Amino acid sequence: MEYTELEVWKEARVLVNNVYQISKDFPREEMYGLTSQICRCAVSIPSNIAEGCGRRTSADTIQFLYISRGSLYELETQLFIALDQGYLKKEDSDNLFKQILKCKKLINGFIKYYKKNN
Repeated sequence: MEYTELEVWKEARVLVNNVYQISKDFPREEMYGLTSQICRCAVSIPSNIAEGCGRRTSADTIQFLYISRGSLYELETQLFIALDQGYLKKEDSDNLFKQILKCKKLINGFIKYYKKNN
């Protein structure tokens, strides 16, 4: 199966697009700070899923899935900081945190599947 067909990769892309949309409203002075960090972090999630799927060994693939999962936790923390700073509306953060939780579950499931079947 091609990585572009994986639900985990598709959902991670949805998350990235939501992060980009919401971060457009962050203060201009955060463009090279928190906004940039949040966007880079979000992009790394589906990117590492894709890179992991392109690796030759299952150990390499699983390692990149762990990196992707770590980026989810990093993103979650950065969004809490944005919320604390008042850059993010509560409703928007709730939706992002739900999407993050969904992605965490999918990545964890994919890691378990991959460990079991490879």
